[in-house]
Amino acid sequence: MLAQFSDLSINFDFKTPFLLIILISLEAVLSADNAIALASIAQGLPNGKTQRQALNIGLVAAYVLRVILILTATWVVDFWQFQLLGALYLLWLVFNYFTSPEEEDTGEAHHHNLGFSSLWQAIPMIAVTDLAFSLDSVTTAIAVADETWLIIVGGTIGVIALRFLAGLFLRWLDEFTHLENAGFVTVGIVGVRLLLKVIQPSLVPPEWLMVTLILGIFIWGFSQKNQNVVNEN
Repeated sequence: MLAQFSDLSINFDFKTPFLLIILISLEAVLSADNAIALASIAQGLPNGKTQRQALNIGLVAAYVLRVILILTATWVVDFWQFQLLGALYLLWLVFNYFTSPEEEDTGEAHHHNLGFSSLWQAIPMIAVTDLAFSLDSVTTAIAVADETWLIIVGGTIGVIALRFLAGLFLRWLDEFTHLENAGFVTVGIVGVRLLLKVIQPSLVPPEWLMVTLILGIFIWGFSQKNQNVVNEN
């Protein structure tokens, strides 16, 4: 773990800008499913103001947890229990969502709802969900760059981008019938992948297959607009 802290010195060379671009690109690619998951969690709050507040505060907490994860990553990856806890948490989140009561909106769509009674119930769930998603992305970032400060910069930009992306999804969740369900299906896929990494690494699907599968789920998520949105148009 001490080796991780020794990497905090800032060293620039000709590779630094390219590594930073790669890390930011990785964050962007790996953040789409994370963003829709966080937006779907925030959707459990009663109005747009509290949803935005939950994302803002939750992602500040998530950023702190990410930095801690980056600084301790060499130590964390030696303990499969962390990935197991992350996998079980994500799968519990999916189970909790799909077994929650359905709410009928003003159109024809029926939606599950996590139904938070306060802002402070949603915030820790947003932070912990981002941390669970980060278990994979931080490991990938460390494989690309071995300088901790560079990974933190990439992660910082990634979290800022994640906030804007989650804000977009928060708006789209009200417009598209299947998008919230699609978000939690992708959470389940990430959870299963983490679980396989722990119990049977040889069965872990390759990244291209994961991206293709999640892209297909996103296409389904955007395939139908809510009836009340269609009527307004």
